[in-house]
Amino acid sequence: MSETDTALGYEQARDELIDVVRRLEAGGTSLEESLALWERGEELAKVCRHWLEGARARLDSALAAREADEAREAGEAREGGGSA
Repeated sequence: MSETDTALGYEQARDELIDVVRRLEAGGTSLEESLALWERGEELAKVCRHWLEGARARLDSALAAREADEAREAGEAREGGGSA
């Protein structure tokens, strides 16, 4: 990915990728233009994948932290409940 691509937000990359796909599906471009569009589409797909993988990692981390908090609270409740 180029520095320009990594600066793109997910929505920007997705929207540009949609445009690239539409242009390829419409046809009417030369072979060279089609190849350039395809290459751009591949780069944009990488940008989108990068953002989505980062989002998945953040969600996984948040879920793991929540589960750890819940387990700790359950352990504290058991310890506190048994001493009465």
